Amino acid sequence: MSLTVVGSVAFDAVETPFGKRDKMLGGAGTHFALAASFFTDVRVIGVVGNDFTNAEWAVFERHKINTDDIEVVAGGKTFFWRGKYEFDLNTAHTLETQLNVFETFEPKPSEESKNSRLLFLANILPMLQKQVREQSEAEFVAMDTMNFWIDSMKDVVIDTIKVVDCVIINDAEARQLADEPNIHKAAKKIMDWGPKALVIKRGEYGAALFTKDDYFAIPAYPLESVFDPTGAGDTFAGGFMGYLASQVEITDDALRRAMIYGSVMASFNVEEFGTERVDRLTQDEINERFRNFKRMTHFEEIPFERATSA
Repeated sequence: MSLTVVGSVAFDAVETPFGKRDKMLGGAGTHFALAASFFTDVRVIGVVGNDFTNAEWAVFERHKINTDDIEVVAGGKTFFWRGKYEFDLNTAHTLETQLNVFETFEPKPSEESKNSRLLFLANILPMLQKQVREQSEAEFVAMDTMNFWIDSMKDVVIDTIKVVDCVIINDAEARQLADEPNIHKAAKKIMDWGPKALVIKRGEYGAALFTKDDYFAIPAYPLESVFDPTGAGDTFAGGFMGYLASQVEITDDALRRAMIYGSVMASFNVEEFGTERVDRLTQDEINERFRNFKRMTHFEEIPFERATSA
């Protein structure tokens, strides 16, 4: 089983009400790959500068993530993002963005990446997403996008959606993309463009899965301590796609379980800054939280019958 992700590998600086980090490993491709590596073999297509040190490469090595398709630009600097969260951790305030080598990033998938069974197109230019998808032999392809691309090149985003199997976005992006305030109507419109599945992330309120004949919704895993939500959406996608890659067949039941694993992985991600928590995560911890999720959401179907008066 194999999975390839194309996306950013970056440095982040983050401040929340609970602390700060001035420089830590981040990027959509990184968070996704770390989460997915607990379920399957993962390859990353990305770009970094030569300021990317052995300490950062070691994170990928510890999780046996293949980095052959991460290009190192000599003399260049790695993509850098600085953000701040207030007590409402659902919204990040961008303070600084340095695209650096990511500004001219052109994905160069190897033959191994092209032949991966599953492919995830993380948040990059939609034209580049489409190019990578057209070179891929993957049987199941998912993509992410963001409000900036929807604002500036909506037609290109829709063209890319038409050639993938699954879209993973948040609720605001779904409404914006479909130009529809009702999330169920928005989902139907997006599904009409061709995807087999649509996952709508709702942050602390959970996530919803739409397929042609089904709907499935889950809560977020309850946590008392949330330190840093940076990368949580990409970690969710990594757990979701990583689990699917481990399955022989991608069925509706597999998609439902993948939703739980995605939420489980995201719940670990937010407990500490950046990649710190997921980097030292164990399989036993994942399985225990998966079981807890089942207990939280399970109920017996016992139809109510009102007692009749004597």
